[in-house]
Amino acid sequence: MTVLVTGGAGYIGGHMVHELRDRGEPVVVIDNLSTGFRWAIPNDVPLVQGETGDGELMRALMEQHRVEAIIHFAASVVVSESVARPLDYYRNNTASSRPLIEAAVKAGVRRFIFSSTAAVYGNPAAVPVDEDAPPCPMSPYGSSKLMTEIMLRDAGIAHDLRYVILRYFNVAGADPQLRTGQSTHGATHLIKVAVETALGVRPRIEVYGTDYPTPDGTCIRDYIHVGDLARAHTEALRYLRAGGDSATLNCGYGHGFSVLEVIDTVKKLAGVDFSVALAGRRPGDPARIVAASDRARALLGWRPQLDDLATIVGHALAWERKLRARNDV
Repeated sequence: MTVLVTGGAGYIGGHMVHELRDRGEPVVVIDNLSTGFRWAIPNDVPLVQGETGDGELMRALMEQHRVEAIIHFAASVVVSESVARPLDYYRNNTASSRPLIEAAVKAGVRRFIFSSTAAVYGNPAAVPVDEDAPPCPMSPYGSSKLMTEIMLRDAGIAHDLRYVILRYFNVAGADPQLRTGQSTHGATHLIKVAVETALGVRPRIEVYGTDYPTPDGTCIRDYIHVGDLARAHTEALRYLRAGGDSATLNCGYGHGFSVLEVIDTVKKLAGVDFSVALAGRRPGDPARIVAASDRARALLGWRPQLDDLATIVGHALAWERKLRARNDV
């Protein structure tokens, strides 16, 4: 029996595929390669280039590969872009998930893990934020993910589809073995942008907003290493296979760092100074969001192994240097 990974040629999906293969799991990937890369997938993992919104393709793929579980990453993920292009996000993230879920039901797949986001909380009243906090997205990205959560819950009740929804906080870092990492051109993730700036790929980094109600005036985020996040998914899969009930869980470390703290860490580890430009706030950015992740740890037995900002930044730097060396050949 096989695990289907949607968006498996992307940043987080690629790490998930390596994690599953390291554990001996048969895997099949579907990805439209709009932001992903074929080289991010191990050579022995089949890739179907296509759309999750193609219900007939999805059902045929599930039946051909005898899929028993789905891990759904495929999505557009840039908050600021979602504000400018909301309909694209509702199509890519919400509308395209409906045929995927329907195909799973028709093919008899009963385990589904969904890649959601802390953006569903918006600017929470209490920090750390737990899963009981009322959703209040500040961007179409967050809304599109929340809509898919609701759709999955309703399908789960109606069709005996058991799921785990994982709400990610800020994912960063790279595979410690440097098999894969964040490689998207023009990426907007803070640590990715900062390490590119440190290595001279970008002339400067812009800090969006210095007047937030935080100690240094910049946004605070809970950064989670992509390797720990991938392991949370394997624990969720183990949990569902053992008969666990459907659940919605946060994935974060429970402590945050400001934008300026992250930039300072990158400068120290890279051993270089670089230009920092101060700019106004971006639409859709909450001031401070940090996870309460006690439930994931208790229910899944998830134990983060890379909970250290310097480790996260160090792996991101090592990956970026590898990318630069490969691109210079």
